Amino acid sequence: MNDMSLLSTLRELECELHQPDCRGNRERLAQLLASDFREFGRSGASYTLDDMLTLLPTDPEPPHIHAQDFAVQKLSDAIALLTYRDAHINAAGELFRHTNRSSIWRLGSSGWQMVFHQGTPTDEFDRAAT
Repeated sequence: MNDMSLLSTLRELECELHQPDCRGNRERLAQLLASDFREFGRSGASYTLDDMLTLLPTDPEPPHIHAQDFAVQKLSDAIALLTYRDAHINAAGELFRHTNRSSIWRLGSSGWQMVFHQGTPTDEFDRAAT
């Protein structure tokens, strides 16, 4: 898989995880997140797969997320690092809670799964032109 195809695939999977339908579906989350998944959240808290399967589906108001500036770095044939920036979108369409994100994805027999995710607060940024 070339880098552009890999970027497209992982971006699509990452953005799927931003969607309320996915976040509310434990079965789909378990397909996308590896059994050894670990996250260091924007808050500094640490989460496992079990935490995500409990927390995400019960979130009464999942955030609307804008993501941009995706980049991929292939670490091996079956492991890739995806980086990007995101922000939540308020009711007025304004961005807030700006964050740098990184995810490590691993290719297994059932497809790509996220193994690690980290969010780090960052300065505000302008929405990229589409």
